[in-house]
Amino acid sequence: MTSLPPINTLSHLPDSELSTVLDLLFEPSPPLHSLSLPILRSTTFPSYSTLIFAVNTQLTALAASDSPDDVAKLSEILSSHPRLGEKKVDSEQSRAEQAQLQQGGEEEKEKLAKLNKDYEEKFPGLRYVVFVNGRPRPAIMENMEARIGRGDLKAERQEAIQAMCDIANDRAAKLSPPTNKDHEESVLQSVKSLVEK
Repeated sequence: MTSLPPINTLSHLPDSELSTVLDLLFEPSPPLHSLSLPILRSTTFPSYSTLIFAVNTQLTALAASDSPDDVAKLSEILSSHPRLGEKKVDSEQSRAEQAQLQQGGEEEKEKLAKLNKDYEEKFPGLRYVVFVNGRPRPAIMENMEARIGRGDLKAERQEAIQAMCDIANDRAAKLSPPTNKDHEESVLQSVKSLVEK
């Protein structure tokens, strides 16, 4: 599945397809599957952004929990995202999102690798997650340094959750079938271009 099914069909899909939807939006993560499949099965969402908000709410609840099991589950979910700048990235979406981070000199690549290491030492069990959104490597490294310097684990968990959901919303926009309005606008543009010729 390289595109998302219509949102109104999710509650009727088998778990394997629902898991694929979560993987496309968030990255493959069995703990996320066990957390979120029940709401995907039982709720008809009006949009993917609403579904992503529901997952954000679940992740935020884990972050607020005093249970070590909940915190461990959240850390595992957040760590499903690949390290920035890694050469081997399994997810097609992450590969495309991080493409510009593969460019640049060897010195910048080494600095990014060091920042990943520093981040994971500062926040054991977490992986740095950010919505790259076309930003160049120096801007991302500056953000990493600021977050490492802040040293606030609770704020870091929340920032990582928000970044995951921002990434998921961007992916949903790119992978969703067009809505009727989108389709109408597309048809209108096609008609306009034909008329102009």
